[in-house]
Amino acid sequence: MINVVCLYWGQKYKTEFVNVLYNMVERHMTVPHKFIIYTDHVKMHKLVKGDNVEVRKLPFHDYTGWWNKLTLFSPEANLEGDCLYFDLDVVITDNIDCFATYEPDIQFVGMNDFNRHTGLFNSSVMRFNNKFMTDYVWKPYLKDKTRFMKMQGDQNVISETVKRTDPKLYKSFPDEWTFSAKWYSRDVPRFHRAKWTFEYNPGTKVAVFHGKPDPNQLADPHPHESYNLKLIEWVKNHWK
Repeated sequence: MINVVCLYWGQKYKTEFVNVLYNMVERHMTVPHKFIIYTDHVKMHKLVKGDNVEVRKLPFHDYTGWWNKLTLFSPEANLEGDCLYFDLDVVITDNIDCFATYEPDIQFVGMNDFNRHTGLFNSSVMRFNNKFMTDYVWKPYLKDKTRFMKMQGDQNVISETVKRTDPKLYKSFPDEWTFSAKWYSRDVPRFHRAKWTFEYNPGTKVAVFHGKPDPNQLADPHPHESYNLKLIEWVKNHWK
């Protein structure tokens, strides 16, 4: 049994994103799992239905935004065992059992960032043992919070603290399992909007939408947008 975990806070996304993520996980995962939603929305339990769904209150701390992700590693999150985390703006296109079963003895498995030169983990998809993350990410973060809060985001903190530990305890998912909807390949980044085609990368399992547009904007594009509808049809087929 593994915990599939997501965060839903604030007004950035509609609740539709949580439902769609749940639906994608259920279609593409056969490993026994619970689907746990951490949220600050009091009615979430009425909006997402499923026998394996559990809604939990987002642990309170004195910061917001992407820093909420770090609260998953706090004792207040009360997560036990192995967890598989997904951002809400991913699109799952194929079976994801491998994310749950890959290198089972490793304490943290993350994605290599799409900017290879950063040396960071991308935190859009990650599997972790919560006790490990509490001891080696959350506690060091609290001790040096002022410095960490000056960083660009949660994945900088996760990358620095995890990589301080024994290299035998952490690893990266194979690059071919994930891709950037904007950049197509980690070796061929597309920094400028004019170069974004959003074409599907065959053989991958999870597409990451970092920044705009969001998956729903490609699944149901505005008539004024000049997207190649054939190239983005895969989003409509999977983000539902």
